Amino acid sequence: MQLLENNELKTKLHTLLVSKKYYWYHATLLILAELFLNFVIIKKIKYTEIDWIAYMQEVSGFLKGEYDYLNLKGDTGPLVYPAGFVYIFSLLYKITNNGENIRLAQYIFMGLYIATLVVILNIYKKSKTFPTYGIYLLLLSKRLHSIYVLRCFNDPVAIFFIFCALLASLNHYWISTAILFSISVSIKMNTLLYGPGLAIVMLRSIGIYDSIINAIIFVLIQIILGIPFLYHAPKSYISKAFEFSRVFFYKWTVNWKIIDEKVFLNPTFHNTLLILHIVFLLLFAIYKWSPKHNLKDVIVNGFKNKRSVLSSDYIISAFFISNFIGIVFSRSLHYQFYSWYYMTIPYLLWRTNILLPLKVVLLFCIEICWNIYPSTPKSSGLLLISHLILLIALLIFKENEYENRKQRKRIKIN
Repeated sequence: MQLLENNELKTKLHTLLVSKKYYWYHATLLILAELFLNFVIIKKIKYTEIDWIAYMQEVSGFLKGEYDYLNLKGDTGPLVYPAGFVYIFSLLYKITNNGENIRLAQYIFMGLYIATLVVILNIYKKSKTFPTYGIYLLLLSKRLHSIYVLRCFNDPVAIFFIFCALLASLNHYWISTAILFSISVSIKMNTLLYGPGLAIVMLRSIGIYDSIINAIIFVLIQIILGIPFLYHAPKSYISKAFEFSRVFFYKWTVNWKIIDEKVFLNPTFHNTLLILHIVFLLLFAIYKWSPKHNLKDVIVNGFKNKRSVLSSDYIISAFFISNFIGIVFSRSLHYQFYSWYYMTIPYLLWRTNILLPLKVVLLFCIEICWNIYPSTPKSSGLLLISHLILLIALLIFKENEYENRKQRKRIKIN
């Protein structure tokens, strides 16, 4: 009898906390908690100026009729973001009284935070392997809240659109995916890191021909958004808005304080990171994203226009892992870059065989590193180790092992 009661209790707890039956009850509770928390943060914690004034200075030049990127500057230097950034922050400039109403800007970014959370919750809902209780980990980042409502960085705006692109792909709206992806990149280029994952998802889902059409749509949107700048000063727009060789300041790096500044600025170091980035993308493309580890067949089938019905978890993991690989081997990560991937970490942790307590420990190790200011060799070292542990765990995770556990009813997610 006692055993039966225990089994019934386990079943009820599983239904309540693990399965998706009550998912939106938990999600609604999380959204309400975030609304309250963000409101309190804005009210109680002082805003810190970092880039907002510079953003406003840059777009004010555009609003005054300047279209040469070399002449669009702020206190932090020249404008280095594509046209989508200019349009969105020009709108914010007008809404916030020429950028002077900081409190209103904070509430707008609070709305952006909640909107992004709603999108990511919809993404998590589509996963068949992620437990409902895991969404509460999204609440726990001190640094992420700061990036949104105490700093008003542009990174979260780009992230919102890339998550929308992922949600569109999960619903098989491929043209919408291309449009949203392009808009995201037009705000900040870091979301190109999602590109390899998106490319293999599209190739397998819709074949090479429709994938090429979507790639053309992506490029056309970039051209359309950039028309005013391409018409007046094309060279300066392309060189500044899409500058891949930009040198980062060593003092701001979160991930590479374990090396000295001379190595940090060395092109050989940059090239090594690029090679590692490509190598790991290929490893995942072969061993995680290709049936029977045969990437050649994926490419050949794509060119034959053969289409596959991909699981939601395949699509989500391809997007998130592609981005994470780029982050691990990034030339530099600044504090606001944490918004690039924090909301993906809980999902990534559940795509590994790491034990639950260690999942939480790993998440908190990453969070701690991002909250140490200024970064130190120890914090950078811990962040690198944490990233590499997660990356290797993702690579060696075997899908069939999870399925076997699920069949043995140790884990069962509806």
